[in-house]
Amino acid sequence: MTRSLTFAIPKGRILDEALPLLARAGIEPEAEFHDKKSRALRFATNRADVSIIRVRAFDVATFVAHGAAQIGIVGSDVVEEFGYSELYAPVDLDIGHCRLSVAEPAGLADEDPAAMSHVRVATKYPHLTRRYYEARGLQAECVKLNGAMELAPSLGLSRRIVDLVSSGATLKANGLVETDIIMPISARLIVNRAAYKMRSADLVPLVEAFRAAVGVKDAA
Repeated sequence: MTRSLTFAIPKGRILDEALPLLARAGIEPEAEFHDKKSRALRFATNRADVSIIRVRAFDVATFVAHGAAQIGIVGSDVVEEFGYSELYAPVDLDIGHCRLSVAEPAGLADEDPAAMSHVRVATKYPHLTRRYYEARGLQAECVKLNGAMELAPSLGLSRRIVDLVSSGATLKANGLVETDIIMPISARLIVNRAAYKMRSADLVPLVEAFRAAVGVKDAA
């Protein structure tokens, strides 16, 4: 009997763009998946050997890295933040484009970085934030938030934030300006490395189907 593959996909910003790619790769979730009233987290698909779980983006990487799911879709920000050695990211899906940026109230732009040795930053990306500031000779104290990052400076929680930026409209609405781009972001197909070796007959064709769906000839 063929063992089922579990495919982890993220709630939120990437999902709407990911569904057409899934369809082009031959995977379509059952009707309940599209029912906004449904509280289910696991769904059947048109393929008897593939089921879908819908979880938070950060959890996609964890499920796949630990082998609870064998394959998934998640932003490159999550891949880089966790740095799981168990993850293989063979395909840039060319969706979910945004950037990870530093933002602050406009007045802070006048500060001399050379006069600072320590910064306090609100972010849900502490690893990437510390790495960014360490490269500039600064120690970053990261205040971990999972949302409403833009409120942190106005409420005195931190003077700067590191967060995902798309249009920049939310920053502007909260009196913040984008001062630097840490990295560009796009969604990646991720695979558990052990599963990719042990279940290559199942996973290699699926990876190739996604590569074909986005017109990618070589692994990212």
